[in-house]
Amino acid sequence: MSLYVLALVLTAAVLHASWNLLAKKTKGKVPFIWLQYIVSNILYLPLLFFQTSHDFNINTHALLWFSFSSAILHLAYFTVLQKGYRSADLSVVYPLARGSAPLVSFIAAIVFLHEQLKLSSVIGLLLIISGVLIITGLSFKKENNSKIMTGITYGALTGLFIALYTFNDTVAVKKYALPPLILTLSTNLFSTALLLPFALPQKDELKREIKMHKWIIIAVAFLSPAAYILVLEALKYAPLSVVAPARETSILLGVFMGAKVFDEKNGKRRLIASVLILGGIIALSLS
Repeated sequence: MSLYVLALVLTAAVLHASWNLLAKKTKGKVPFIWLQYIVSNILYLPLLFFQTSHDFNINTHALLWFSFSSAILHLAYFTVLQKGYRSADLSVVYPLARGSAPLVSFIAAIVFLHEQLKLSSVIGLLLIISGVLIITGLSFKKENNSKIMTGITYGALTGLFIALYTFNDTVAVKKYALPPLILTLSTNLFSTALLLPFALPQKDELKREIKMHKWIIIAVAFLSPAAYILVLEALKYAPLSVVAPARETSILLGVFMGAKVFDEKNGKRRLIASVLILGGIIALSLS
């Protein structure tokens, strides 16, 4: 992995952890997600017009297909993620979501994209998975498991959708040479339209979100696409089986933020787990 790609991925990780912290604070539902998409479209639309005016060789049919399918997967991802944040700790849902996704992405990259399987990649993935399992801290005492199991369920489901949209968009960028910015913003436009019939009837909730969380909505609307565009840009220069796990450095930030901002417990255990994850990321970067 080159320094340029590493810089893209690490920057994306910081942005990603930051907007997830903000999203956790709101515990928002469909109106919050829809408003975030609307503001995102407003913020990034000038860039979309600029790039489309300079890219004359875009495969329009591929763009429509991949942005539509990505929109469906992203909507499922956002919905499940926000449900998880309303039900469990950030330092459980976030690392499990981000840690389980590389495993699915890695398998998909090997099976469908025929990327090479290396020993260092396998070791890295095993370290990441071990770290995630330690972070969740599943107890065998039944009375302690309810909230943890909820976090595990939503975290793992979120991870599945992360892997699916990452694979979908990787094919779009690598096989069809779709520009990351155009793909991401086209996906946002489709997402806005798909959520319209579900969000509009909730007028009171929309007003409440605007009143209480307008600045968070603006921040998430900017940070979320920016983080993902950087990841897609990195995928132009490095394989999915390396980029997808390496971006999960955001796990370290997510756990730290959960402990500091929300006063979540088990900091020492999660620090050990973070070291394992970091070791796994280093192993993957050497692939």
